[in-house]
Amino acid sequence: MSDVTASDLNALAEKARELDTADELGKLRERFVLDDAGDTVYLDGNSLGALPAHVPGRVEDVVRRQWGELRIRSWTESGWWTAPERIGDRIAPLVGAAEGQIVVGDSTSVNVFKALVGAVRLAGEGRDEILVDATTFPTDGYIAESAARMTGCTLRPLTPAEVPGALGDRTAAVLLNHVDYRTGRLHDLPALTAAVRRAGAVSVWDLCHSAGALPVGLDAHRVDLAIGCTYKYLNGGPGSPAYLYVRSDLQSRFDSPLPGWNSHAEPFGMRLSYEAGDGAVRGRVGTPDILSMLALEAALDVWDGVPVDAVRAKSLALTDFFLECVEAYVPAGRVESVTPAAHAERGSQVALRTDDAGAVMERLIAAGVVGDYRAPDVLRFGFTPLYLGFAEVERAARVLADQLAAAAA
Repeated sequence: MSDVTASDLNALAEKARELDTADELGKLRERFVLDDAGDTVYLDGNSLGALPAHVPGRVEDVVRRQWGELRIRSWTESGWWTAPERIGDRIAPLVGAAEGQIVVGDSTSVNVFKALVGAVRLAGEGRDEILVDATTFPTDGYIAESAARMTGCTLRPLTPAEVPGALGDRTAAVLLNHVDYRTGRLHDLPALTAAVRRAGAVSVWDLCHSAGALPVGLDAHRVDLAIGCTYKYLNGGPGSPAYLYVRSDLQSRFDSPLPGWNSHAEPFGMRLSYEAGDGAVRGRVGTPDILSMLALEAALDVWDGVPVDAVRAKSLALTDFFLECVEAYVPAGRVESVTPAAHAERGSQVALRTDDAGAVMERLIAAGVVGDYRAPDVLRFGFTPLYLGFAEVERAARVLADQLAAAAA
């Protein structure tokens, strides 16, 4: 930071203080278990959200009382059996969905499989092509390839921008990411969903990097199917169960490729033939993972009274300020932002490209700024509006400049 003056540092530090003072969501930080703001800046909530402070006590109750004392009675008396739908209804307003359309359970990968094969079956005869986001998280691509083989479809990887021109009478399903996990680019869910619908195909959206960070509008934009994880911006904990959204008018026709006893119309009838239950329950498979599911339910309490629009506004303010600080502190040409500058195209992360990204991230973490690295050359920083402040953002940019200088020395 040899070209940065003390005046520059003071001006941005003062701006950070002013932004923190005006921050309506700043008080939410106390709901989480975090280091003191001056010790560690946590910019990896887009990989694993911080622990809500009340969750350990709730989990202890689940283990000691519900499991330890009530035991089998907790399936009814503690509401274990209805947890997948109940918690789905807690997630629904965060992604713009009415109740009764989201079921929680299984991993993101399993839900991608259920949604994509289910989408092909919804599309019907004569449609034998799946379009998949070529920039997707690898697992989505692996599952799309497997689903195509199993359903006799051709798989076409395309960038989201190429999708409208590739849609046709043969298109069965389109699997897209709302936010690109590497770059933080926000794709146009309303326009792409509308294009898929006009083509008569079924839309499947992966919301892993958008739910809890920005408005999604599943119902408003008539998304067909969606899936997402809960351990990033929703703070559900490592490996917390994912969720599946099936729009209400499609539920009676949704044919899951994993018809487990939990989704049966009579789950305790133990019938040899399968008959799907009604509603979102069709997305269930086997016995729910109760401990992690109820930890997630407790974690969602931090969202009580928090408008998603306010979260989005702060997210954009945080990322704007980080980019401003990086521009001021980091020598020109040392890093390149691959995250779009336009608000309409930006999620809640900033990705900076530099040749020595892996080594730089190791230095940053050692210096108390925790982000992550994506091969081959991307420094990735996630901005979680519920517990991140502007002073932390300014500090992260200063430390980044210091570590880039040290790496180049």
